[in-house]
This record gives sequence, C-alpha cells and structure tokens, in this order.
Amino acid sequence: MEFDFAELPAQDRYRLLVSFVAPRPIALVTTVDAHGCNNAAPMSFFNVFSQEPPLVILGMQTRPDGTVSDTVANIKRSGEFVVHMVDMSIAKEMIVTGINFPSDIDEIEFAGLTSVPSVKVTPPRIKEAPCAMECRVAQTIDYERRTIVLGEVVQMHVRDECLDERGRYVRPEVYQPIARLHADNYIVADRQFVLKKPADLLHHEEAAGYGEPKPQKLPG
Repeated sequence: MEFDFAELPAQDRYRLLVSFVAPRPIALVTTVDAHGCNNAAPMSFFNVFSQEPPLVILGMQTRPDGTVSDTVANIKRSGEFVVHMVDMSIAKEMIVTGINFPSDIDEIEFAGLTSVPSVKVTPPRIKEAPCAMECRVAQTIDYERRTIVLGEVVQMHVRDECLDERGRYVRPEVYQPIARLHADNYIVADRQFVLKKPADLLHHEEAAGYGEPKPQKLPG
C-alpha cells in the first residue's frame, strides 16, 4: 500500500504514524498554572533527543476548538515542567490525568498520586513515578495544531530499586516502563533481551573512530 501524505486527511495520517511508530514512551508531565494549581497530563509524542545538552522533546496538540492545552499554556508561561516515566504501578493513575478536567482541578491529587517538591523547578514531581526529570524549556516550535517543546533536563530523580548498587545500570526486572501502541493499546517492557553487534565486525567501527566510549566513573 502507498499513502500520499499530501492528499491524506490528518486523521488518517495520525492513524498510520502512531500505529507503526510504536511503541512510544509515555511522559507524564506536571506543570503549574499562574494561580499555583498543579496540572498533570500524559504525552505519547515524546522522547529523549540528546545527552549533550540533555534534551527531551514533547509534541502537544491543541484542543478541538483550537485553543492550547493547560500544559502548553503553563510551559510557555513558566518555562518549566517535569517529565515522569510511567510503569504499571501508576498506569491507571496516568490514564486518569489524561481526562480533560477544568483548569482549576489538580490532576495529581485527583488521580490519587502524591506531589513532592522538585529541586530546581517550580512544578512538583510525582512521588510514585519510577523516574522524574525536571526540565527547563530550551525551545518551542509552534504549528497550526501542535506545539513542539524541547526541554533541557536539569535534575533527575530515580527510584532506588530501579538501578544497581552503583547507580549505573537499570535493573530490567524492576524498571519496566509502559509505552503506547495505538488507540487504547499499550505495552509493558517485561520481556527484554540482549542484542549485540557481531564481535567479528566491530573492527570496522574502530577503524572509523566510532568505537563505544569507555564508561566514566560516576560521582560517589
């Protein structure tokens, strides 16, 4: 099958893109409005884009009436937000935060989650999340129906048991994030496997100067 995106209706483009670019990690994003009310919303148009600088990216659509969402409005006003990864322990709560509540509703509290202070930004982080990344806006790009936000990670919180004793490697038997497939379908990373490059071919990378960097010792 062939699909000409110049001719295809937007909803059909969406259906194809999200069905095949999957699974997509979920960002549970917290912000604060001008009156100090907490906001939380899940985003599946999300990923990490760089480690130097440490950047994450969010893609957020406007409401059906064309107005921006509370999350976009709060991010543009304050320049700050917190991204949380989602595992099965908070999956149902994450879905609740995706409901379009009035702007004066604290979705964190309504979903039964716990707000705790962040270190470097005003929006709170969610205590129950396996990982939280405090972010400051690096750049925003506005389209007619979507806002793209690049955020620089300035502080990261990780639940202790998700990492090994040295705090270096993820424990795959513990940290099992969920991701979105299409429509209301999700997947959990509970079946992981190792897939390495063929050892007898790695000399090509070394010759080109693309060898893997040696791990650096972490502070502490």
